[in-house]
Amino acid sequence: MSGLLLRLAGPLQFWGERSAFAPVRDSARFPTRSALIGMFAAAEGIGREDLDTARYQDLHLTVRVDRPGVLLADYHTVGGGYLKEHTAATSAGSNKGAAVITRRHYLSDAVFVVAVTAPDETVERLAAALNRPHWAPYLGRRSCAPDEPFLLRHHVEDPDEELHMRVPLSQPTTHDTSGDEKDDTIAVEFLREQQPPPGSSLSAPTPVDVIDVNDVPVSFSQHGRRYTTRRLHRSLEPVARSLAGPQNALMQRLFAYTHHEEGA
Repeated sequence: MSGLLLRLAGPLQFWGERSAFAPVRDSARFPTRSALIGMFAAAEGIGREDLDTARYQDLHLTVRVDRPGVLLADYHTVGGGYLKEHTAATSAGSNKGAAVITRRHYLSDAVFVVAVTAPDETVERLAAALNRPHWAPYLGRRSCAPDEPFLLRHHVEDPDEELHMRVPLSQPTTHDTSGDEKDDTIAVEFLREQQPPPGSSLSAPTPVDVIDVNDVPVSFSQHGRRYTTRRLHRSLEPVARSLAGPQNALMQRLFAYTHHEEGA
């Protein structure tokens, strides 16, 4: 087992937990498994109707929350100011005759680093696709383009160690500085599908809570989307303080980290 590392950052992100087209379309506060699998399938050129979700069942995801972001709501209208026949269609085959109004939630200024752990051949296949994607990746909606660097590392032997000791950390724009600056670690939120093994030398995580999320895709079919539930372990874990700064050189450090693999 090995892994690859993605950095999900951009002005806006949207991670939908529900497939229903409701008036309020809320976003999860972290990247969902269904969105990430959809991203991988798109990079490999697999359409939603052709996607066998079993292709990605051996992936294990770990999310480091560098910046949780701020929740924004967008007042969104479709089809206003038109004759009835030019407005949005209804399920009965007619037209609504008025604008469709929704409120769409986004995460602003969020940054996540995702470790994708899988068998070596799966990691190699995904890395190749993400490096030269068939369809461009986006952060939940096509309008939410990711910042660079996106694919931080094509292959790492120990993704957990990279997250704790090597991947530069994007600090919150406002963060607590009241702690002991002499401490060589910073507490950072992690979301895990599996708990760290007992006795791990990486950290002694402080459990925050356990959450169940309905984001494991069973079908991506346009008219038959179905999901099942997974359990996530959310914890605060110590990360090397040296990864946090200086923030005015963050992009330089991120690209140096990325290019180190390319030059190896």
